[in-house]
Amino acid sequence: MSTHPVLSQDKVAVITGGADGIGLATARHCLTLGMRVCIADLPGDALTAAASDVDGALGVACDVADLSAVQSLRDTVYDRFGQVDLLMNNAGAGFGATPWTEYDNWRRTIDVNLMGVVNGLQTFIPPMLAQASPGLVVNTGSKQGITNPPGDAAYNASKAAIKSLTEQLAHSFRNTEDCQLSAHLLIPGYTYTGLVRKWLPEKPDAAWWPEQVVKELDAAIRRGDFYIICPDNDVARPVDNRRMEWSMGDLTHNRSALSRWDPDYACAFESFMDLS
Repeated sequence: MSTHPVLSQDKVAVITGGADGIGLATARHCLTLGMRVCIADLPGDALTAAASDVDGALGVACDVADLSAVQSLRDTVYDRFGQVDLLMNNAGAGFGATPWTEYDNWRRTIDVNLMGVVNGLQTFIPPMLAQASPGLVVNTGSKQGITNPPGDAAYNASKAAIKSLTEQLAHSFRNTEDCQLSAHLLIPGYTYTGLVRKWLPEKPDAAWWPEQVVKELDAAIRRGDFYIICPDNDVARPVDNRRMEWSMGDLTHNRSALSRWDPDYACAFESFMDLS
């Protein structure tokens, strides 16, 4: 396997939403690489347990929706380690919201999922650039931000915005003189995390474990991939590709919005998805 200068001994990883799921699995993986790790999450037993589980990790209570809390997180990490080499904006939440209901859920979802990433970038990117050394920024998106299935409009909108933001970030890095930072959009498939566990106490057969996502993330970073699209036990990459192509086709073919779920297009979609 090829190497990456950041995924190595004594480099520093800061992982938001690190007390569970993909964030915690990433923290454990970074530890196996000899990295120094900061786990940031809401205060509580989960954060305490995670920091204890990841031997030597620094646990910091932080609500990413609060800019001042993220700034305090930065100060704590730089005071302890003197550098940040991997920033993973992974904290996420989903509360359920339709386009015209659950206003409070909208605000909290956008504040955590989107503004949490914005706060992380605004706070950590300037000092990471000033280090003048290789660095990684990983933002956790979702396939729901691409194919936009009906259901939780707030969650989908927040993840679609993260996709757009991370694409802008990658372009800005490429066009910043002497920048050694790279941006990556992690797009998990069906993964058994705390967001799923609160509804399903047992892992569904279709879901991946978070550790499988992190293995995919590591390999993709070493390849230099920007879009890190993870399969799961139910949906393989060719199926994901066709679904994404169909979604974009709504624009290029002037179909109904979310035509994949429109009965008028059921036969056309079924034929399109025939990979035989």
